Amino acid sequence: MPKIFQEFKEFAIKGNMLDLAVAVIIGGAFGKIITSLVNDIIMPCFGFVMGGVKFSSLNVILKEAVLNGTGEKISEAITLNYGNFIQSTVDFLIIASSIFLMIKILNKVRRKQEKTEEKAPGKEELLLTEIRDLLKKK
Repeated sequence: MPKIFQEFKEFAIKGNMLDLAVAVIIGGAFGKIITSLVNDIIMPCFGFVMGGVKFSSLNVILKEAVLNGTGEKISEAITLNYGNFIQSTVDFLIIASSIFLMIKILNKVRRKQEKTEEKAPGKEELLLTEIRDLLKKK
């Protein structure tokens, strides 16, 4: 059993588990920000442009609510809530676009960094250049 604990400790210390935990926490917070952006800013603007429609309330009634003689509900109405689907689709598109843009920016920065690393000569190249220059002088 101690070997398993040792392997787990090495795994956790390497950073794999810590990186994953940080990614999950930041992803959850990012999801909340995007959800708020969609629900509180984008969807109200769409609703305003479309004449005051609130997307989350859009539905089709498949079966009306059943009421008894006094007006109390015996069973709830059955509805097809397509407005929630529209809202979730817009949520997804914005999240996917945001992640795509972040990855695109990170790849651009990474490529730029790789180009600068390729241009800068390493220690071995500098030493070989010095040796070549010394041999030319002789």
